[in-house]
Amino acid sequence: MSSAPSRTHYDVAVVGGGHNGLTAAAYLARAGLSVAVLERLDHTGGAAVSAPAFSGHDVRLSRYSYLVSVMPDQLISDLDLDVRLTSRSTASYTPTLRDGVPGGLLVQRPEGDETARSFRDLTGGDDEYAAWTDFYAGVGRLAQVLAPTLLAPLPHERDVRAQVDATTWRDVVERPLAEAIERRFADDTVRGVVGTDALIGTFASLHDPSLVQNRCFLYHLIGNGTGEWRVPVGGMGSVSDALATAALRAGAELVTSAGVSAIRPGGDDPAEIDVHTSAGARTITATTVLANVAPWVLRILLGEPADPASKPVGAQLKINLLLDRLPRLRSGVDPAEAFAGTLHLAEDYSQVERAYADAAAGRVPTQMPGEVYCHSLSDPSILGSAAPGMHTMTYFGLHTPATLFEQDTEVTKQLAVQRALAALDEHLVEPISSVVARDAEGNPCIEAKIPQDIEADLAMPGGHIFHGDLDWPWAPQRARLDTPAQRWGVATGVDQVLLCGSGSRRGGAVSGLGGHHAAHAVLESR
Repeated sequence: MSSAPSRTHYDVAVVGGGHNGLTAAAYLARAGLSVAVLERLDHTGGAAVSAPAFSGHDVRLSRYSYLVSVMPDQLISDLDLDVRLTSRSTASYTPTLRDGVPGGLLVQRPEGDETARSFRDLTGGDDEYAAWTDFYAGVGRLAQVLAPTLLAPLPHERDVRAQVDATTWRDVVERPLAEAIERRFADDTVRGVVGTDALIGTFASLHDPSLVQNRCFLYHLIGNGTGEWRVPVGGMGSVSDALATAALRAGAELVTSAGVSAIRPGGDDPAEIDVHTSAGARTITATTVLANVAPWVLRILLGEPADPASKPVGAQLKINLLLDRLPRLRSGVDPAEAFAGTLHLAEDYSQVERAYADAAAGRVPTQMPGEVYCHSLSDPSILGSAAPGMHTMTYFGLHTPATLFEQDTEVTKQLAVQRALAALDEHLVEPISSVVARDAEGNPCIEAKIPQDIEADLAMPGGHIFHGDLDWPWAPQRARLDTPAQRWGVATGVDQVLLCGSGSRRGGAVSGLGGHHAAHAVLESR
């Protein structure tokens, strides 16, 4: 990596060195183009990084993004990436407390007799598991239709619809997801487990007529045709490091500590990019500029005034912890099994909808819905020299929009953290605080990130992890697909400037798709 661009002109300048920018750079450099990636931080990777978070411990935490699903295996193969994604032994566990009796819902990977038995024990019969398998079979068929299209130009909506049964299309695409959940499932916990995939980083009711929750749900179920979320061995940073290696190996320049303050399209001439490095300010030119920043940020770089009304609103609470050992659950389930997958907390359907109503009214939810992951159970390599028995724990909270923290930010943040951990404590034999490790200064190894922190750290406006609301992964009826940029879903309205990040049409999550699509649009236009 370098501290300043080595040239004054490039075929392609990539603004932002997150994983999508690195993906684009790798593809384009492999095709023989001169490429410079300009990253304002002193390292590449964006949200897909691994780093020690607690003094005295060399544990490498995925401090922001934390799992991989939507990244196609073919992309990993295309770029010869040294990336290994490992499956979690449990899909999910949802601890319950009904009439004071602890229990839980276990979903295996793959599902088997124990999963069916768990549904039966929780709900008193086999109907809910039958509904579950039927619903996800339909969603799975939709995923298998969509997955092969993700590395191709946008399919037409009508072509996708023609390959999907009418019930699944209605339930996922045409009507608020709540309608399908309420029609197909009866148990409050089962309903909630289904619905939570629609709310990751997305502040919406499951009844929202905009269907933003449906789009979020779909992206969480289509990865590689299976929807499985896997743990990258070595942490999320291993994905970005592999992409950076691929880009450098192909001849791309990666320039860190290089902030971009303006992009000036040149029409028939190259675009100009104002870059600020430790060596000072300079202007470089590029035939094409790829923007691995949020569309809201790109508009400012192009000279438009900032528009607060259109700024995205992120909605998540991320808590990273280091534990001396896994806590014991009141249900008696083996912690190594319960925490190996996604552990759902306060995510019953009624709880999630109440939490949305609380947050929409400006209140921190009394019962904080969220999910817990212990990646060290799947990938012990991230523990470094940690003592035997230690584990990482990550909490991801729902319905915590940036607007909730605008007043009394630190006080509100601490209240949200307390309520999140209280939701976990409700199901533990011992409070989580009793097993949290201490750093070199004797402080609890707990790190919390609200949307304001994400914006400050990563320049994602509003702390929105998708750079804005997700779009359907196809071209709507009557969409203009005249140019390569339009066909690949990366157009900005400025011919020389393309989106290549999460804000592109199919760019959400750690997928590399935004970078892949922008690169292919550039190559197609040459």
